[in-house]
Amino acid sequence: MNYFNQQTERLKFRKLTRKDIPVWTDFFVDNDRLKFLGIDLSKKPETHATEWIEKQLERYETEGLGHLAIELKETTEFIGVGGIIPRELENKNEFEIAYSLLPKFWKKGYGTELARQMTKYGFENIKPERFVSIIDKENTDSINVALKNGMKVLFETKYLGMNVEVYGINNK
Repeated sequence: MNYFNQQTERLKFRKLTRKDIPVWTDFFVDNDRLKFLGIDLSKKPETHATEWIEKQLERYETEGLGHLAIELKETTEFIGVGGIIPRELENKNEFEIAYSLLPKFWKKGYGTELARQMTKYGFENIKPERFVSIIDKENTDSINVALKNGMKVLFETKYLGMNVEVYGINNK
């Protein structure tokens, strides 16, 4: 299976493109959860969206991974981003299952569905010892997604200036 062309029952995954910048900009407008991302909140929403997507395009080239665009299969509506991100954490190379959805798509099970798909794909194709999710200790919705994805708290640390818990799931 191709990392850049996956699907689940309700979702399709594809590479992000610069054409996604306008719709991804909406994520950075009136979103009370931006504080959980460790980003500079003084930047304009368009700047955040552009930088985020440019970073993924770079990751595609250098790592063959990164956030993917997530669309509803039924309508092809863009609902957010998610994927596998190589990270260095506590001096160890890890693979993070990461996800961010547009607010109007929260609490519909899409985060869990995409996290499970990325974990399944990763264990079958990348085959690391484990996957992690790095989550601000106050971000209860993302914590719930990690728990539903079979993850458990591994440790607490500081990441991007935030107090986070690192959740993990081991390869069976």
